[in-house]
Amino acid sequence: MRLAFMGSPDFAVPALRALAAAHDIVAVYAQPPKPAGRGQKQTPCPVHAAALALGLPVRNPARLRRDAQELAHFRALGLDAAVVAAYGQILPPEWLAAPRRGCLNIHASLLPRWRGAAPIQAAIAAGDAETGITVMQMEAGLDTGPMLRREATPIGPRETAAELQDRLAESGARLILRELAEPSAPIIQNEALATYAPKLTREDARLDFRLPAAVLERRIRAYQPWPGALGLLGDVVVKFLAAEVVEGSGIPGTLLPGGLTIACGEGALRVTRLQRAGKSPMTAEEFLRGYKLPGGARFY
Repeated sequence: MRLAFMGSPDFAVPALRALAAAHDIVAVYAQPPKPAGRGQKQTPCPVHAAALALGLPVRNPARLRRDAQELAHFRALGLDAAVVAAYGQILPPEWLAAPRRGCLNIHASLLPRWRGAAPIQAAIAAGDAETGITVMQMEAGLDTGPMLRREATPIGPRETAAELQDRLAESGARLILRELAEPSAPIIQNEALATYAPKLTREDARLDFRLPAAVLERRIRAYQPWPGALGLLGDVVVKFLAAEVVEGSGIPGTLLPGGLTIACGEGALRVTRLQRAGKSPMTAEEFLRGYKLPGGARFY
């Protein structure tokens, strides 16, 4: 089939590679390069880099809406379909209608649960037992289109968002190949079951130890690698990388006996792996050996 692929992050790369091996991808759309690293060098996103490695043409329009020239180019491609995976832009109706089979989206949740920008993180943070991939026919609403294929997977009790994303990315690549080969009958989403996963911000990283320990443990896993899960110990910023829920009580944020154990609104959180700002990741034991905690130390 003659396809366009539209995606940006690592999650979309397995689908791009799978489609490139099976179909004719005549254009890849990705978010424009952004400054990154110490030198703030303009760096292409993962899909852009993968497309260049595959020898595929890449386009980086800053926005699609009201760009008549870009729309004319898209229409002139003569597409059978466009495949979208975490592209980062809303496709206007005229773009959705241009390919013969429309635009198909690979979404990282079991729709209609967790529509929106951060479905993987939302599923872990909410304590969902499972999540999955939905291939859907795109329409003007945000992740509201008819579902074509779904594949569920359990969420591991210690699984981070980064680990779950890798598994779902491979699932998405398999599902989109099947859907293009054997189109499914569309199933309308049940609006009564819809939930929304908004885009995460840096402000979401700060942990509130007044919350139950179980909630915070899930957020630590959900917010890896970004925006991270942070606490402030004096003037030291600490990123929590792994923790477990244990018994304990005290003023939320205070350190309790037994390793790096922090009292929460309900129960306690024993941190097992963490990272100080500007330092390498370390175990809790390594942190405690190198950082003398004052009496009554408290995380905020």
